[in-house]
Amino acid sequence: MADNDTLARPYAQAAFAVASESDSLAPMSAALQAAGVVVSDPQVAGLIDHPAVSPEQLLGILQGVFADIPEAKPLAAAGGNGENLLKLLIENDRLALLPVIAEQVELLKRKAEQIVNVTITAASAIDDSQKNEIAEALKSRLGRNVDITTEVDEGLIGGAVIRAGDFVIDGSVRSKLSRMSAVLQK
Repeated sequence: MADNDTLARPYAQAAFAVASESDSLAPMSAALQAAGVVVSDPQVAGLIDHPAVSPEQLLGILQGVFADIPEAKPLAAAGGNGENLLKLLIENDRLALLPVIAEQVELLKRKAEQIVNVTITAASAIDDSQKNEIAEALKSRLGRNVDITTEVDEGLIGGAVIRAGDFVIDGSVRSKLSRMSAVLQK
């Protein structure tokens, strides 16, 4: 059986293409993110597979909920691309994939905008000047703009671990001690 990422990919690519063509990528991405949160709610999730709720009723319920959420309004508009996506997901029993679809659309959006998400995990807090230096170095190295998120993990002892997708720079003291230990055990 296919995993959720594989099942969600064609929907995400189609939503991305339509939103790009209509120059509404940012609002559609935000709408999908908000809708993904709603669909993940246990009460709403219970409606998705409920036998007493018809596809038309489910669509109406979701459009009503999305109309009350500013970010999700593009999915609430009758006759729009958002409604078409919702109908398609409901008809194909794929509505539960909405959070994954939202995530994939956001990744496609960031790729198109030449932005890469970077997570810096350090042993102590990183100040803005350090963050800016790292951002400039990564921008130069990766050839893309970077969106940095920082985390603190005191277990690293010192140094930092920088992750940008599959690209990882591990400059933590813990990692260096582990490598030294492995060499000494040989």
